[in-house]
Amino acid sequence: MRALVLAHEPDGPAAQVERRLVERGFTVDTHVVTSDNDRPDEAAPFPSLDGYDLLVPMGSIRSLTNKDEIGSWIHTEIELVAAAHEADVPVLGVCFGIQIIAEALGGAVEPAPVTELGWIEISDGDVPNPVGSGPWLEWHHDRIVTPPGAEVLARTDHAVQLIRLGRTVGTQFHPEVDLPHIQRFLELTEDSYLEEYGTTREELLAATRRNEAHNIEQCHALVDWYLDTVAFPALEVAG
Repeated sequence: MRALVLAHEPDGPAAQVERRLVERGFTVDTHVVTSDNDRPDEAAPFPSLDGYDLLVPMGSIRSLTNKDEIGSWIHTEIELVAAAHEADVPVLGVCFGIQIIAEALGGAVEPAPVTELGWIEISDGDVPNPVGSGPWLEWHHDRIVTPPGAEVLARTDHAVQLIRLGRTVGTQFHPEVDLPHIQRFLELTEDSYLEEYGTTREELLAATRRNEAHNIEQCHALVDWYLDTVAFPALEVAG
């Protein structure tokens, strides 16, 4: 089994999601879409999906409400996700990834009324939340308008957090994170930005240290749920 991760910047890997996929027997290839944060519109050509059993588009510091900034590649990626879904290739999208899924499948992305940044509990959606209340790491300024036919599995007061449509699932939260991941995020972040949204790097690092072990467990459980219940329910994948 082979998985293709789309990391939109070098500091946005699949981290614990990738670790669990490897533990479950997947070979994981990571395609870094943009390699220079100061040149967001310079992108490496997307690989073909031929030979891949799973597509995993990850988060980004960019916004789908500003496609002009990333116009050389974002429409291609939206089409790639739409094509994967249409071909019944499983898709697991995270944060920016769920937003690409929304646009690819007939929904939309809009600015969220509240920026969610930090470790936050999530609630049931239209059905019981299958992945647990968390807390999960949130870091997003936008939210999705749910695509037609998608099932909302979890939400907060301000945004849909988990959707499913066939073998496609998206999370608005970041299940993949661990302490090194957050440390890399914070290297790109100004103190004034964090203070604007009600936190500091010290508070965020302290909360991450408290939640890291639990989050690794819940991330791996989420990946297991996705593989065993959604993507490959009739197939025995290594455990």
